[in-house]
Amino acid sequence: MHKLKLTFILFAVTALVACGEKKKPAGDEASQSTSATAKADSSSSKTVLFFGDSLTAGYGLDDPSDAFPGVIKNKIDSLKLPYRVVNAGLSGETTAGGNGRIAWLLKQKIDVFILELGANDGLRGIPVNETNKNLQSIIDKVKAKYPHVKIVLLGMQVPPNMGADYSNKFKSVFPTLAAKNNTALVPFLLQGVGGVPDLNQGDGIHPTAKGAKVVAENVWVVLKDLL
Repeated sequence: MHKLKLTFILFAVTALVACGEKKKPAGDEASQSTSATAKADSSSSKTVLFFGDSLTAGYGLDDPSDAFPGVIKNKIDSLKLPYRVVNAGLSGETTAGGNGRIAWLLKQKIDVFILELGANDGLRGIPVNETNKNLQSIIDKVKAKYPHVKIVLLGMQVPPNMGADYSNKFKSVFPTLAAKNNTALVPFLLQGVGGVPDLNQGDGIHPTAKGAKVVAENVWVVLKDLL
């Protein structure tokens, strides 16, 4: 029973992007990212950038600000911390796509960088070494532009049907990169949400606003110490 539940949870994790991306053109999220950047509070002295796929973008939610970056923004605002939050999520994004568009986002100063990519790579069976290479390149570009930036890497997993060898190697990418680059790590972003019907939308994949609050807490536990 435990194994069945785990399999379902991991399947939901990697399937989450596939369902969403086919329903909403990527341009919609790109526009949201641009808008989010433009509307960010310029009076704040520091910037927290969330860079990811549909989980970050808030796919399927009535209000994208209910996605976990928005929940964290509310926490930051309530604590009156001197940070503005920019949501640069893009549904359907792969690590290769992220590596291609990160330079544009680095035109603005970034103090804290939250990296949430990789699920689409796993879903498509992209070689783990490619995922690792792209994530490392993104980290390198961010550090090269802003040497003092604080980075949080959000870990993901793939289902067992991808094969034990692939699944294990994919899972290990995140803690390995975090250790190599001395970044903070959230081991599994969807801990406590994946496979829980009440916390997911009708597709059984994307978190509801309620589920996003749990995801936000998973991130906040690590992020709060960096702020």
